[in-house]
Amino acid sequence: MIEATIKPMSAICALCALATTVFSAEAPRPNILVVMCDDLGYADVGFNGSTDIRTPRMDMLAKDGTVFTSAYVAHPFCGPSRMGLMSGRYPHAFGGAYNLPNHGQGIEEYNNEGVPVAETLIGTVLQNAGYYTGAIGKWHMGFTQPYHPNNRGFEEFFGFLGGGHNYFPDQYQPAYERQVQFGNKHINEYILPLEYNGKNVNETEYMTDAFTREACRFVKVASAKEKPFFLYLSYNAPHTPLEALEDDLVLYEDIEDPKRRTYAAMVHAVDRGVGQLVETLKSTEQFDNTLIVFLSDNGGKTAAGANNYPLRNGKGSAYEGGYRVPMFFHWPQQVPAGQKFDFPVSALDFYPTFAGLCGAAIPDGKILNGKDIWAAFKDGQNPRQGEMVFALRYRGGYSEVGARRDDWKATRGEASTWQLFNIKDDAGEAHDLSAQYPERLEEMVAAAKKWSLTHAEPRWFHEERAREIWDETRMPATAATFGMDSIAFKPADIKPVALEQKTTPLSNGDITKAQFLENEKRRCEVKGWKWNSGKVETMFNEIDANQDGIASGREKKIYWANYKAQ
Repeated sequence: MIEATIKPMSAICALCALATTVFSAEAPRPNILVVMCDDLGYADVGFNGSTDIRTPRMDMLAKDGTVFTSAYVAHPFCGPSRMGLMSGRYPHAFGGAYNLPNHGQGIEEYNNEGVPVAETLIGTVLQNAGYYTGAIGKWHMGFTQPYHPNNRGFEEFFGFLGGGHNYFPDQYQPAYERQVQFGNKHINEYILPLEYNGKNVNETEYMTDAFTREACRFVKVASAKEKPFFLYLSYNAPHTPLEALEDDLVLYEDIEDPKRRTYAAMVHAVDRGVGQLVETLKSTEQFDNTLIVFLSDNGGKTAAGANNYPLRNGKGSAYEGGYRVPMFFHWPQQVPAGQKFDFPVSALDFYPTFAGLCGAAIPDGKILNGKDIWAAFKDGQNPRQGEMVFALRYRGGYSEVGARRDDWKATRGEASTWQLFNIKDDAGEAHDLSAQYPERLEEMVAAAKKWSLTHAEPRWFHEERAREIWDETRMPATAATFGMDSIAFKPADIKPVALEQKTTPLSNGDITKAQFLENEKRRCEVKGWKWNSGKVETMFNEIDANQDGIASGREKKIYWANYKAQ
């Protein structure tokens, strides 16, 4: 992907001003509405083929707009993905490749971090261009004042600042109050009060419905102003904890898997909210001049009920299921109706594309990893012919990497060799073509390595132990990740250092990955459940926090405690 630096040239500034004047003279600048789901599976919306989860409101918008079949985000999990969208840069470039930790862990060093203030976010760019701006829902880009949404380009913010939250206020508010009474200064962010512009609010509605309500309120307020608006509506559904309204659960009684049933009901609530928001746009006469962008922040979490078919793996993975997401554009008379756009695009492209549509000036010196795709999109052309779209997730002793260019993708998945896929014909990454096209693979891996060398060391980690693992496994372990012997290298060459050094017998309660898979497979046979090795592997990887190939008794205890808390 192109990395461009905006030069401080008076001529460019003059052209930007002229563009704004011409845009205003010919047509009103569009409202921009970004609706983002959290951990939504690729196949969990009707417009992408879902048969068990019904999303009629979103499907109607998709039908009257354009569906992007190869839409990517900047990272395969939450925080870094959102940081990429808002900054227009790969989060690795400024040290944001890990999630910020749960504020309740009390890691003050990391709690005082966020997207560097030197990175001007798209909210500020549009605000400076005269837009009324709002962010509603999940933030996950910084907790303290320098990183608060009200200080990063959003005049209005309603929601929570952390990475997740419980959904029912009659449950999380009493839990929060008990923690306050106990004098606990470090409280799990999943039960903190919601806030409006920095002040706690006493919420009464189911979380998803509350965010919909506030989004509709924002549109009504914005419509009374003599300026266009930019609204970032960031639902935390269907992210865990899996919690749904009884009225929505009843609609999915036919789904036997309890996780999938609750997950479906949560997606249903989002679809209901999108419908209410559309009605508000219409009643305020804003619908026809609003570009609606819908997407997920990353792939679906299969261990929590998501379905990413036909993509391989899910949230956290460098395979397609980790960061290729459902997405559509809708804008009457401007976005082609009933179309599919199959060329690769990235959420990194939103920043320059929105700025171009809105006649907004991008700050001098601002580095962008995306590009303005609007003209190519309208012409049905590949907006980045010959350019790369990347994803990288740090592991212990190596990294997972995905690198797509046009119809081809080089993938270095978890503990695997590098593989090459014709991703247009093989979205599920099932047929490795590296032996047939070794030179193509080697060239793409070299490009991914070059990109990785631009990364900054992480400014924060999701937990204290992660920093130790980073040091112990000599990350970023460029040689282990990108080294190649002819076509590929062997998994044995990239064992995490921590695993190589583990020579002591397993402690009581510890279990290897192979043992874990065997146990779960046996349990499925006894219960008569359908075996899904990919889903079970994903669960093991989430339990194995230090990525040493062993799920310790302590790691399992922490995983299940966090799962129940979420």
